[in-house]
Amino acid sequence: MQGLEGALPAPVPFALPVFLFQEAVTMLNTISHPLRRPARTVALALGLLAGAGMAGNALAGTTYPLTLENCGHQVVIDHAPQRVVSVGQAQTEILYALGLGERVVASALWFGPVAKPYEAVNEGVKRLADNDPSFEAVVGQEPDLVVAMYEWHIGPNGIIGKRDRFDGVKVPVYVSPTDCVGKDNTGAGDGVRTQMYSTELLYRNILEYGAIFDVSDRAEALVASLKAREEAAARTLATLKGRDVSMALWFSSKDIKGDAFLAGRNGVPAYVMAQLGARNIITTEEEWPLVGWETIAANDPDVLVLVKMDRRRFPADDIEAKLNFLKTDPVASQLSAVKNSRIIIVDVGSTRPGMDTVEGIEAIAEAVQGFGLVN
Repeated sequence: MQGLEGALPAPVPFALPVFLFQEAVTMLNTISHPLRRPARTVALALGLLAGAGMAGNALAGTTYPLTLENCGHQVVIDHAPQRVVSVGQAQTEILYALGLGERVVASALWFGPVAKPYEAVNEGVKRLADNDPSFEAVVGQEPDLVVAMYEWHIGPNGIIGKRDRFDGVKVPVYVSPTDCVGKDNTGAGDGVRTQMYSTELLYRNILEYGAIFDVSDRAEALVASLKAREEAAARTLATLKGRDVSMALWFSSKDIKGDAFLAGRNGVPAYVMAQLGARNIITTEEEWPLVGWETIAANDPDVLVLVKMDRRRFPADDIEAKLNFLKTDPVASQLSAVKNSRIIIVDVGSTRPGMDTVEGIEAIAEAVQGFGLVN
């Protein structure tokens, strides 16, 4: 498998159960097409190898106490955490991918079903809330670490609590750098990205988990595989650069006929577009600006990406409602992307800073190839 040669450390000197070894190796060896290599399958294979003992002693272990700079704060980890509360699906699935599911005692903030490889381990993890848990619910699990996907949950305006509140009960907090590096979360809403998101922040997140939990070998292997897949997908659309192919990503709308939440210029979808050589029609730094359809039509994107999700906070969360609107609305139906059937549907995970970002890059790359825009 491309990108994994040399990434997995030498086995420790005890026997790996044959069925686990065969299952993991089969996963890695049969996933050959760079655009059909699901992140969750790779992560599961790596987790099997690492969790079963294939990745035991390759890297020096973590020395505790460990001090990390995290979103402008110093976080001190006294020992490898054993009771973790994870607020954010992407963070929870990273922990599962690293073989740490047994240490997750509770989770919250789910945009969709857990990835299939993690269904079994997730069944044993208490779900505090599909969306926002309370501070009391989180600390009531007696965690020795709380991890969060977004600062709007734990941060300057955290709706669960600010960091000092957790400091007061001596519970360390780690917030993903994907949501705070190059981003201003001091205001209301989803924050403003002052720099474009990069998967390097995701990889930093994974590697820091490796240090926190003393599983750096697993983290290194997972990052190596994700990087290789991301680079492979980008290469398939190398000729798209310089063609000024434009894109827009429609997340949802408060009213199906109202303004649309489109991906801003610096968020995760913008990064995906940039990696594939496409131009985002949105130039504002706001994470998810509301944009009128007349404005969208004036910019007339060549490709329109739609987000599919299980959440039903707004009417346009429903993918069928989105598609019906595009067919019937007098303005939206005249978009070049609609008239020429250049519409791509991606899972919501592709729009948030997690492992699924890589799957989003692969899925959009494969779809664009079929549109004839790269010939």
